[in-house]
Amino acid sequence: MFWWIVKIALWALTGLAASRLMKSEGSLLWNVLLGLAGGAVGSVVADWVGIHSTNILGSLIISVGGACLVIAVARYLLPRFKR
Repeated sequence: MFWWIVKIALWALTGLAASRLMKSEGSLLWNVLLGLAGGAVGSVVADWVGIHSTNILGSLIISVGGACLVIAVARYLLPRFKR
C-alpha cells in the first residue's frame, strides 16, 4: 500500500519533469495529471517490454518516459496543447 502512495507522488513529480523536457505549455494541474497518466502508461509499457523496476531510480526513469509519451500523444490529439 505504501509503495502505491509513493508511486503516485512520483508520477505527479515526473509529470512536471516531463513537461520541462518536452517544453509543454500546460498548466501545473494539467502537467501533474499528465504525469499521473504517464506514470501508469510507462509502467504498463515497461511491463509489456519486460522491464521491471526494483528501485526508485528505475521507477522514475520509466515514469518520465511514460509521461513524455503521454505528452506527445496529447500534442497530437489536442490542438491547444501543440507547441
